[in-house]
Amino acid sequence: MNGFLPDKFPVSEYSFSSPSLSRLHQIANSLPKLLLTSRVRRTIDALKKDDLSIDELLATGPEKDLRFAMVQLSFIAHAYIWGGSAAKGKLPEAVSKPWVQVAAVLGRPPILSYASYCLDNWFLLDKKESISLENVGLITNFLGGIDEDWFVTVHVCIENAASDAIRAAEAIAQCTAESDEQQVEALLKRIDQSLQKVNKIFLRMTERCNPYIYYHRVRPFIFGSKDNPALVKGLVLENQFNNKPQFLRGETGAQSSIVPSLDGALCVKHSNDSLRHYLNEMRDYMPPEHRQFIKTIEESSQVKQLVRASKDLKDSYNECLEQIREFRSLHLKYADAYINKQSQRKDPFGFGGGSTITGTGGTPFMSYLQKHHDETEKQKVH
Repeated sequence: MNGFLPDKFPVSEYSFSSPSLSRLHQIANSLPKLLLTSRVRRTIDALKKDDLSIDELLATGPEKDLRFAMVQLSFIAHAYIWGGSAAKGKLPEAVSKPWVQVAAVLGRPPILSYASYCLDNWFLLDKKESISLENVGLITNFLGGIDEDWFVTVHVCIENAASDAIRAAEAIAQCTAESDEQQVEALLKRIDQSLQKVNKIFLRMTERCNPYIYYHRVRPFIFGSKDNPALVKGLVLENQFNNKPQFLRGETGAQSSIVPSLDGALCVKHSNDSLRHYLNEMRDYMPPEHRQFIKTIEESSQVKQLVRASKDLKDSYNECLEQIREFRSLHLKYADAYINKQSQRKDPFGFGGGSTITGTGGTPFMSYLQKHHDETEKQKVH
């Protein structure tokens, strides 16, 4: 198990050719130039309703092709919705229909989510070398450039670094009072060591992702339609869902399965309020197998009881929580620098940056991050 990254590398080409897939591929690969020249909307508006058909892919294509189509359609859709001076509240059928179709097959909503933005959207520059920030690139971009690539590839590398913590979390969730205490401690130490690697990578975010560029050139394209003042009437996917507006959350790191899995394995509880509801809602945007993984761990883990009953497990357990707290502390710090402070600057460039008080997933992000940071600290065992 490679954490929550795909077991096999994401693909950047379809396994067979058709006119509609070729057109889809060409538009997706051209997004940086189409956005630069303000041609995205006219390009999509000029399409006939079946020009991007994925019917043949749905009938015969492997899942890796379907995930790639989901990536490309999600990027094209968001470029259309957000790639102008004002948001578009209606997406043409040429994109809406195949997007809804492939999303249904994959068990996810038709919106750009973390799975398509990050998990299924990278490649190794040298396949002989391992995943690292010096060897990962993005397959599909909006505007492109160092800042956009770095922002996403940091997340790819975090997912990879967390893979052993996830494997250990799966094992520790199966431990009981009859389990060997040394085995439990060894699993806790694996989680701790893996998360140290995660935080080391996360600390590098500022190296090549500038807060100014992120806020004005990266962030605007990843918003959703729920709790978004720019799309108060929602998003109509033409001739889908009986043309009823859809209200869906945008892409956010809260859709990563890492922290919910570790919270579940370590029995970290969050108070039941609107922010907790939001956290649970984020699972609807995860791949179904990731949702099930989290649910299984949450229902089975007895770690907190084992730690409280032991004299020797508390330090190792608390060290794991400290790494999670540190991760949340970094996230809070970056949210302030990359969003909160940037929102206070007047700037004529970029695509607006969206709401100044709401995260891309549609949450009051500063209070959300602070709350879960504080709750993690409080649940250490003494």
